[in-house]
Parts: sequence; C-alpha cells; structure tokens
Amino acid sequence: MARIRVLNAEIDNLTMDEAVASVRDIALGNRKNGGESYVVTANLDHLVNLDEDATFRAAYQDAELVLPDGISIMWLAKLQGTPLKEKVSGSDLFPRVCSMAAEEGLSLFLLGAAPGVADIAAANILEKNPTLTIKGTYSPPFGFETDEGEIQKAIDVVTDAAPDILAIALGDMKGEIFIWRYRSQLRVPIALSIGATLDFEAKTKRRAPGWMSKAGLEWLYRVIQEPKRIGTRVLKDIRHLPGLIAKYR
Repeated sequence: MARIRVLNAEIDNLTMDEAVASVRDIALGNRKNGGESYVVTANLDHLVNLDEDATFRAAYQDAELVLPDGISIMWLAKLQGTPLKEKVSGSDLFPRVCSMAAEEGLSLFLLGAAPGVADIAAANILEKNPTLTIKGTYSPPFGFETDEGEIQKAIDVVTDAAPDILAIALGDMKGEIFIWRYRSQLRVPIALSIGATLDFEAKTKRRAPGWMSKAGLEWLYRVIQEPKRIGTRVLKDIRHLPGLIAKYR
C-alpha cells in the first residue's frame, strides 16, 4: 500500500472505496487470525500536534491506515508534487464502513461523545442499516483518560461486547492515543478514531453543506458553529504551518 509523505506524516494514498475495502479486509483478517489494528485520519491540526507531542507521534507511527481528512492535506500534497487520490474524511468514511459492516456481518461498538449522543447515533445508524449489529455504546466521563479506574471501565465495556469494529469519538488526540495505548487490552480487530462523527450521526452537530465541503470550506463552517474551540485551533494551526513547511519541505 503506497504512502505519501506530507510534511511530517505518512499518508496512505487511497480512494474512499479503497479505504473502505482496506478496513473490511483488516477487520476480517484480524477477526480470523487475531491482531489489533487502528485507523487515524490526518488533518492540519494533527500535523501540528505530531511535531509537538511524542506520544501522538508514536500513535500515528503504529496506525495501520493514515487517511487524508481535510482539504489542507490535499493541498499540501499537491503543492509538493505528490497529489493524493481523494480526501477520505472520518465523517464520510464512517457511514460507508457501517454499510460495509452490515453487508459483511461485522459488528460495531461506539465509544465516546457526550452522554446520550452515541445512543442517538446508534439508533440513526441502525435506521439506515437495519441488518447491522451494534453491540453497545459507552460515553466515558470527561477527563477519564487520567483516571485508571475509568480507563479500565471503558476497556471492560468494550471487551465484554467484543465488537469487530470500534468507533472512537474522543477528540483532541485522545482517541488516537487511547487506541494506541490500550489496543492489546481492547482486543478489537480494527478501531477507527472518528472525531465529531458521532455528533454528526446523532444530528447534535450539523455538517457543512455539500458545496462547502467540495470547495474545501468545511473548516470555515465549523469555525462559524464553534468559534471559540475550533476558531482557536485553526488560528494556532495557521500560525504553525509556515514553520512546518520550512522544516519538512
């Protein structure tokens, strides 16, 4: 599987269809032979954090798939003369994975988001995929990643359910690091870190209109929705971008 280096990240050069097929093959292979793999979706904020956080770097290095989530990754790859085939955002990938899982008889578990959100997301997903098996949902309390008891509780909930695919929506590097650190205990064939996707599935947050996504303006829509949280992050990333380009060009 070809990877393209975009500044400080190695990105798998896949179309959406190829990414879904890869998730399927990994899940089926690990279910049969054992093993724990995971998928991360790269955006500009991740590139900035990769340069600053050694644990996050380690999580990225061990990921089975690193997919281009964000128009900035596509632009950077094109500018350096190694264009990527297609943007594969987590919020577009996840619904496709749910449909594939229903067809292949693979089960899911939803971990994360605010209390109640994963339950609503699960109901909406099942409405679209009635043959899909969702083995459960769990929303750990905020800050659980610093509490050994809460960490173990989250692990136990997942391992008791024994899903084929684990979708994690913890945000701000927490999902990727949680998968990387505890994957051998979770014993899930494949896990996907999907950020705000459960909020989109539950309709507690709105995605950008299609024309904005196609124009590469989904980030602007999210800034308008959450100016304090997303706007601050975008400004930080823009400030760091010239330094990243100079360092890794």
